[in-house]
Amino acid sequence: MALSRSARLGALATAAASFCLIAAAPGPHPGSDGVGDPYFPQLGNGGFDVRHYSLDVAYNPDTDRLDGRTTITARATQNLSSFNLDLQKLQVTRIEVNDRRAKFTRSGDEIRISPPKSLRKHKTFTVTVTYGGVPEPLSGPIVFGSDYGWMKTTDGVFVACEPNAASTWFPSSDHPSDKAAFDIRIKAPKGLTGVSNGRLVDTYTKGGQTVAHWRETKPMATYLATATIGKFDVKKGRTPGGTPIYVAIDPVLENSNNVDVYGVTAEVTDYWSKVFGPYPFEETGAIVDDMPQAGFSLETQTKPVYSAIRSESTIAHELAHQWFGDSVSVEKWKHIWLNEGFATYSQWLWSEHKGTQSAHDAFLAGYNSRPADSAFWQTVVGDPQRDTMFASAVYQRGAMTLQVLRERIGDKAFFKLLPAWAQQNRYGDVNTDDFIRLAEKISGKQLDDLFETWLFTKGKPAL
Repeated sequence: MALSRSARLGALATAAASFCLIAAAPGPHPGSDGVGDPYFPQLGNGGFDVRHYSLDVAYNPDTDRLDGRTTITARATQNLSSFNLDLQKLQVTRIEVNDRRAKFTRSGDEIRISPPKSLRKHKTFTVTVTYGGVPEPLSGPIVFGSDYGWMKTTDGVFVACEPNAASTWFPSSDHPSDKAAFDIRIKAPKGLTGVSNGRLVDTYTKGGQTVAHWRETKPMATYLATATIGKFDVKKGRTPGGTPIYVAIDPVLENSNNVDVYGVTAEVTDYWSKVFGPYPFEETGAIVDDMPQAGFSLETQTKPVYSAIRSESTIAHELAHQWFGDSVSVEKWKHIWLNEGFATYSQWLWSEHKGTQSAHDAFLAGYNSRPADSAFWQTVVGDPQRDTMFASAVYQRGAMTLQVLRERIGDKAFFKLLPAWAQQNRYGDVNTDDFIRLAEKISGKQLDDLFETWLFTKGKPAL
C-alpha cells in the first residue's frame, strides 16, 4: 500500500514524536527495599515479582549450621539498576544475576544487588545467592511471646515463620503479596527426614546424607514455607475424597493426646472441600514435632506444622487456613482477620458439623464471657497493629463478625459467600474491602454498619 505525500509527512512527524518519546523514556532505577506494609515497612521488595524459588539447604544438627543456595526467578516490573532481597543474619558469599557475578551491599536485613547489566521492565531474570551460618529464631511480642522461625529441636529443626521469619533461613521477597512456586531440597544426615511443602519429588541418600526434594507448584507466601527436619514416622495415602495425604509425626509424640492426626486431617480436608470449595493444593497433611518451646501451630502450605499433637479443633483451624490465608492471602498484614477470624470460625463450623456446639452458641459463649470493660474489646480487629496482630480478639471477634454476618444475611447467602470468596480469589491477595463488597453483592444487603461496628469500632457491640 502506498502513502500520499501528506500521509508521508504525517508519518515523518509521528516518527519524530515517537523518537522524542523513546529518548525521554525513563532509565533504570533501584527497586524499593519494601512493599510499603505499615507493619513491616522493609518486608518484601519492589521492582520485581518473584515467580519461583529453588532452595537447596544443607543442615548440620551437630553445629546447627545451615548452608544454602537459593535461585530466584523473577519478572522485573520496572527498569532496574539494582534491587533488594530480605535476609536476616546469615552470611552471603556470592550472588549471581543471570549467571553472572553481581555486586551487593548489606544494610541490616536488606541486601542490595547491582546486576552487571541493568534489567529491563517485563523481562524475566534469575538471581542466585550462596549463603550460610547459624539461623537465629525471632522473638518478641508478635507471636504470643514465643520464639518463631528456624527453631532447634532435640533431633533437628522446627520451621514455622509467620509473619516475618522466612528470611531467617533463605533470601526472599518476604511478604505474602509476592507469592511464588517453590522447589525445596533439604539435605540432612541419614536417619533424619526433611519435610516441606507440596509433594515429594525425590529422595536419595549419598555419603551419609539424605536429600529430600519437595515441590509446591501453586503460589505460596514465603512465611508458609518450611524445611522441618527430624526423626519422623511417615504415613501416606489418599483421603476418602481422593486428595493425596502425607503425615509426619515425631515418634516421641505418637501416642499422646489420643488424636488420630492422619484420620482427622483426611476427614477435615474432605469436609472443608465441600463447604469452601475444592481443596486448592495437590496434597494435604501434617508435620507433628516435639517442640514445647514453640507452643503454637502454623498453617504451612499443604502440611500444617504442630509443635505437639493438638486437638481435633486445632487441626480443623489449620486446615481451614489452606483456603483462607494460604490460597487466599492478605495483601497487607493489617487484614490478618481474614486469615485468623475465618479459621477460628471454621472451628465453630466443625463443632456444628460434629454436633457438639452450634456456631451461634460458640458466639454467645465468647461474647458473654467477656465483660464490656475487658481489654479484649479494645482491639481494632480490622487494623490490630503489628505487635497485637495475633491478639485473641483478631481470632475470636473476627469469628464473631462472621457469625453476625451469617445471621444478618441468612445461611443460604452465607454458605454461598464462603466458597465464592475462596474460588474468586484463589492464589491471590485480598483486603477487607474486597470481602465486604462480595458479601454485599451476594446478599443484596448494605453491610457497612455491621463491619464498621465489629471490625473497626472499639468497645463491646450491642446485640
